[in-house]
Parts: sequence; structure tokens; C-alpha cells
Amino acid sequence: MPTHQPSDELRVLLEPTVRACGLDLDSVVVIRQGSSPLVRVTVEAPEGADGIDSDSLADVSRAVSKKMDEADPIDSEYLLEVSTPGAERELVEPRHWRRQVGRLARVKTRDGVVVTGRVTGADDEAATLDVDGQAMTVAYSQIRKARARVEFGSED
Repeated sequence: MPTHQPSDELRVLLEPTVRACGLDLDSVVVIRQGSSPLVRVTVEAPEGADGIDSDSLADVSRAVSKKMDEADPIDSEYLLEVSTPGAERELVEPRHWRRQVGRLARVKTRDGVVVTGRVTGADDEAATLDVDGQAMTVAYSQIRKARARVEFGSED
């Protein structure tokens, strides 16, 4: 079974490279599976930007690969994956919630309540959702799991 380990050391190494490409570093995780570990680098557009196009993703991928080659931080061969968090990303950090304002999220609280609503606000302590016309504020400490949701079609 693969093990996922966030890597603070690689994060410190790669963050300036990702920022130089005009993007934010979301996470660096090393997944140990078999003989070659997978280094998964997740990048995202800065807050307020619409997203990352394929050319920007290719540019940051090349820059990260070059930095990894120069620093040689892993003793063995490894696979490098540079990607974006995806449309239905897990919402973990307050910045993830701020990016989700105006969009849908599904939240499961520690006491088992599951709701889907539109995120109307987020700060460093909690997010507020519109759930069927009612405002619901949930402290991050009370969230077991939360994911961004994709909307299909229109309400018209």
C-alpha cells in the first residue's frame, strides 16, 4: 500500500521556483510505492486569478524538474508529477476556502452532518455557506472532510 508523506523540505526547495513562474505551491507529497517514489507537486493560480493554462503548467513543470535535478534531494530514482488540484479538490486550508467563494462545496462535519452549499465567505477560522437559503458557518476545526463541487448546466 502506498504511503503519502507531505515534504516540508521539498516545499522549501520548490516554493521559490513555483512563485517565479507566477503560481502558488499548494502541496508537495512524496508517495512511496514500489522501488521508485512519486513526488507529486500541486500548483495553483494565485488568489483572484482564474486558473492555470496548459502552457503555464508545462513551464512550471520544466522549472520544477530542473530545480529537482540541480538540488538532487532524493537519493534514488523518482517520478515527478506536477499538476493542479483539480475541480473537486479537497478543501483543507483557509486559502482553499477563499478560492471557493461563490462556488459549491460539500462538507461533512465531525458530528456527521453532511451539507452542500454555496460558499459565501471564508476567513482564517471558518467558512460560511448558503445551504438552501440559510447561512451556515462552520469552523474548520469542526470539518471532517470538505470538497469543492462542480456545477453542471444552468438553473434557467
